[in-house]
Amino acid sequence: MTDPTAKGMSPAGGLAASHWALGASTLAFTVCFAVWTIFSIIGVRIKAELGLSDTQFGILIATPVLTGSISRVFLGIWTDQFGGRVIFSVQMLLTAVAAWLLTLATTYEMFLVAALGVGLAGGGFAVGVAYVSKWYPKERQGTALGIFGMGNVGAGITSFGAPILLAALGGEWQAVARVYAVAIAITGVVFYLVTKDDPVTRARRTSHKAHASFLEQLEPLRKQQVWRFALYYFFVFGAFVALALWLPRYLIGAYGLDIKTAGMITAAYAVPASLFRAYGGSLSDKIGARKVMYVTFIVSLICLFMLSYPATHYTIEGIHGPINFSTSMGLVPFVVLIFILGFVMSLGKAAVYKHIPVYYPDHVGAVGGVVGMIGGLGGFVLPIAFGVMNDLTNIWTSCFMLLFAIVVASLGWMHVAVRQMERQAVGTELGALPQFPELQGVEIPKGAAEPKDHVLTDWRPEDPAFWKDTGAAVARRNLWISIPCLLLAFAVWMVWSVVVAKLPSIGFTYTTDQLFWLAALPGLSGATLRIFYAFMVPVFGGRTWTTLTTLSLAIPAFGIGYAVQDPETPYVLFLVLALLCGFGGGNFASSMANISFFFPKSQKGNALALNAGLGNLGVSVMQFAVPLVITAGVFGVMGGEPRATADGASLWLQNAGFIWVPFILASTVAAWFGMNDIASAKATFAEQSVIFQRKHNWIMCWLYTGTFGSFIGYSAGLPLLAKSQFPAVDSLQFVFVGPLVGALARAATGWISDRFGGGRVTFWSFILMILGVVGVLYFLDIKDQPGAFWGFFAMFMVLFFATGVGNASTFQMIPVIMRKEMEHLMPHLNPADRLRQAEKEAAAIIGFTSAIAAYGAFFIPKAYGSSIALTGGPQGALWGFMIFYVSCAVITWLVYTRKGGLLHDIERGRAAPLATLPEQPAEQGSSS
Repeated sequence: MTDPTAKGMSPAGGLAASHWALGASTLAFTVCFAVWTIFSIIGVRIKAELGLSDTQFGILIATPVLTGSISRVFLGIWTDQFGGRVIFSVQMLLTAVAAWLLTLATTYEMFLVAALGVGLAGGGFAVGVAYVSKWYPKERQGTALGIFGMGNVGAGITSFGAPILLAALGGEWQAVARVYAVAIAITGVVFYLVTKDDPVTRARRTSHKAHASFLEQLEPLRKQQVWRFALYYFFVFGAFVALALWLPRYLIGAYGLDIKTAGMITAAYAVPASLFRAYGGSLSDKIGARKVMYVTFIVSLICLFMLSYPATHYTIEGIHGPINFSTSMGLVPFVVLIFILGFVMSLGKAAVYKHIPVYYPDHVGAVGGVVGMIGGLGGFVLPIAFGVMNDLTNIWTSCFMLLFAIVVASLGWMHVAVRQMERQAVGTELGALPQFPELQGVEIPKGAAEPKDHVLTDWRPEDPAFWKDTGAAVARRNLWISIPCLLLAFAVWMVWSVVVAKLPSIGFTYTTDQLFWLAALPGLSGATLRIFYAFMVPVFGGRTWTTLTTLSLAIPAFGIGYAVQDPETPYVLFLVLALLCGFGGGNFASSMANISFFFPKSQKGNALALNAGLGNLGVSVMQFAVPLVITAGVFGVMGGEPRATADGASLWLQNAGFIWVPFILASTVAAWFGMNDIASAKATFAEQSVIFQRKHNWIMCWLYTGTFGSFIGYSAGLPLLAKSQFPAVDSLQFVFVGPLVGALARAATGWISDRFGGGRVTFWSFILMILGVVGVLYFLDIKDQPGAFWGFFAMFMVLFFATGVGNASTFQMIPVIMRKEMEHLMPHLNPADRLRQAEKEAAAIIGFTSAIAAYGAFFIPKAYGSSIALTGGPQGALWGFMIFYVSCAVITWLVYTRKGGLLHDIERGRAAPLATLPEQPAEQGSSS
């Protein structure tokens, strides 16, 4: 950042102008923030007026935060482009209009729309950060932005002053809104009149230099560091806003206070969380933002742990009889802890924004806007989450439990990032230190203190000597750790396919269509997540991403375990858990992309088939294991009580979720300590996004939807389909065989595609699938005759087998296609670079095609449900599937396997794609 005095201003004049801009911006931001949080007070009256639930109230008070958050990105960029003076003024005037229109609302929906407009006030933060930072040099930006951030005190002004204003105006919340509208309108006009354009904007206009384009401003958002800062701000700012909005409701409900007292206590939290932001900025300038962030997170952990503990009554069987005691937090210690929490959050807010103008001086608006947006979204999401958790758990302190988990995640990520930076800076010296201080001075055997390097900087699987000596063992180790991780992912992803069939028997009164929705939604979310997961391995590394995604499976596993224990659990919570099971579906895309980097072309088809095929076994393992574990109290008292069925049997349906947790934790540890990242596989999203220009990417999406989309869709839909069409047969004890056949077929037939060519195998797989659907339709037409179920079941086994073979063959095709295509797509590259580019694009296509195909897990069960609802049977859906398979077979033949097709000569040994690197080991080593 350039010192403003270098712009031709005298030091005195420059200092005075800087301070004036800072003071005016801080005042404007204070007014904006006061308006932004107005619903925390008037919302209580609106809640009573409309009779809203806690969840509806949470949505209402959070809606302005949504607009204020999302608008920060655009307002920040426009500030960089056009200057903060104009943008800040216009933003405040538009907010004034929305606040005035709020008073005309009469229904809940109208209030939500008006609240979106009022939320524009929150976008002023991004404008102010970009505007103020341009007036100060680097060494003073932390303090300046900390002072500007004191505008958060507007929340305290609203918490303290709005109840008094409400009482003075006779309890009419509409009058309060009009006062706020007039106040922010006047502020917007005055700000424009008393301020000047910042030095950077004036200098650009004087030189007639064009401002950076919108896309150029977004360039830094590719960096992981930006999103790490955003997570920190999600807590220090997002949680601050959420609590400022939620505390009045919390205090009224948990402690029985009136609205005035609740507002004053909320102000006791909000004021220090705002005023001390200036001190946080100064402290960050002096001792460094990193130390300030450590203090923020550690103290927050302690406070939130204490705040999370609910009022509890204990009974201990003592020697001389029961001993009873209770724990609960009184109002005074609560206020003290809230004050401390607000104080350290204020330090953290300043520390986060100390980084931005230093690291991204030319993109303060864009980066600051995105970080502010994520923080603001915390203020939107968290109040809603607080209300939902209140409704579901019936525990007032559940809001602090959620914040505790967020702080744990933030502190963990920050510490890991810091350690990585330290190792990169002083790797050799740090690695030479003993593992424990007590070993200092003790002679360590050579190699004993050397940490294992999980990043492979030299990876050449196409080099036969390298593969034999080093590569094969490393690749196989990564493969055999990846397989159980993927197996668990599939198990969690598809667990609803069995759970939904058992819900009615333990008291859940859902319709058939509702049950099909629960079976289908994991497929929808899993497929959507795959689109993003497909590109994550080159960005984060296979080891890191596999560890995180495997651990994420514990969230839906625990959630299902608790939700199914109470028939009163809202259906919407089951929908949320079904969507969260999509974490398992997303893992496949990243897992396959990761393994594709480890193996040479000659073994890639078999390796991918093993990873996917044995991973697909998770569906069969789940469908086999869940019916068994739900009939016994596997976890004893910890697992909860069973539910009785209509015939008097006991079911521990919660075990369908809990049973996977120990294995998830063990696999997470194995992934972290046993897998590797490949340095040469690193790539940004932009580098990978070139696949969207490749026609074969879209063709393979179509074909893989035919194979894998069918496999996963049939796996998700068969249990409920069989039960609905053959109610007299206990089909749940057999349906696991289908996914088992498909998974084993995939794992066992990968070598066939390596030997004869994936294109030819794929073509005949589709022919077999067409015949399988014809068979299913036949036996459904005679389903009332003896033995019809077994014919129906046998035809589905044919379908599962064909999909398994096709799954392996389509993935074998992708690397071969890209190696061949790269010869004319990028002829300017040398053979080594061309091969590496083909490998990166093939990995991205494998991930992306798996994402598109995974939508089969949603569409097939939903197609069954819709067909049954419209026609009384599933035949309409099956006819649609058969027509789709015909199109897949025709495309495979026309594009790839016919004479003149892309793969015809390669698969018949008449030509070969680029398969190996040139014999230049020295150059290869240096390039990697």
